[in-house]
Amino acid sequence: MKLEESLNISLKTVDREIENMVKYDRDVPRSSQLAKSIVELVRSGGKRVRPLMVIVGSRFGPEPDPKKVWRLAAAAEFIHAASLIHDDIIDDSPMRRGQKAMHIKLGVSGALHVGNYMSARVIELISVYSAEREKFVYDLSSMATTKLCLGEYQQLSHLFDYDVTISEYLEKSKNKTAQLMATCLQIGAKAAGADAETAELLYTFGEKLGMSFQIRDDVLDFTQSAEKLGKPAGSDLRSGQVTLPVLYALQDVALAPSIRAITADSPIDEVDAVVAAIQASGALEQTEELSRRYLSEAQDIIDRLGHYPAHRDLQALLNYFGGREK
Repeated sequence: MKLEESLNISLKTVDREIENMVKYDRDVPRSSQLAKSIVELVRSGGKRVRPLMVIVGSRFGPEPDPKKVWRLAAAAEFIHAASLIHDDIIDDSPMRRGQKAMHIKLGVSGALHVGNYMSARVIELISVYSAEREKFVYDLSSMATTKLCLGEYQQLSHLFDYDVTISEYLEKSKNKTAQLMATCLQIGAKAAGADAETAELLYTFGEKLGMSFQIRDDVLDFTQSAEKLGKPAGSDLRSGQVTLPVLYALQDVALAPSIRAITADSPIDEVDAVVAAIQASGALEQTEELSRRYLSEAQDIIDRLGHYPAHRDLQALLNYFGGREK
């Protein structure tokens, strides 16, 4: 069963709300390249995990306002989609969801314009919630976007840096991935009038889930086929990203020198040999174990929220993340 089906949420409704953000912007003609590019990006697919999390979070509050919740859900996807545009530029990735990446189709300056518009549009969209008690909605646009940018900077500043620590890697992963997921659950709960303790527990749950998600993603870069990845195995290492499997492999004194020798100018066969060596080491198992530990901690939070009927939705999220293809 698909995630949206297990949560009883219509992705068509999510997508329609996202497209409405562009459709009803009077400053952007629907026939413009900007509007067409965003709609095309929305329709290119995606699991919509972050907007789904906003909606799930709202189920923990006594006063869910559907209009507000759906708008915040759309805003969450806008933030995420904008970050993907910037990600692809930074990583020089030519493909996104099986199609040409935005910067390949529009050029870097054009793609940056689209990404920047999407980030700014979110702020405008939620500015209608200006009452004192609702200022928490700015967490979604300001804090979340700031943390995403910080995570990207941390990643860029450590390219081919084999001395980066595991704690630095985890901080980058929290900023780049986990924090937005956590904020989505929390913002949905607060928008529905949930109490502070419940909203905080949901934030922690989302953070644990997001960390597991990012760590598992780093494993998949080494274990999935090139056909499924859309790029060669070990592409993160090839582009200079020192992920958790690499950090664990660096603890092997026999393997570390060959890993440290990899640079942006290393020949393909040399990189292939190092990737194979990492795959054959115990690094991937160590990485998987940490991912499972985060999921276990997330399960503990579900148990604490067991008196809410919506705890079943959290379980569906955990099962989805925990069951991602290896």
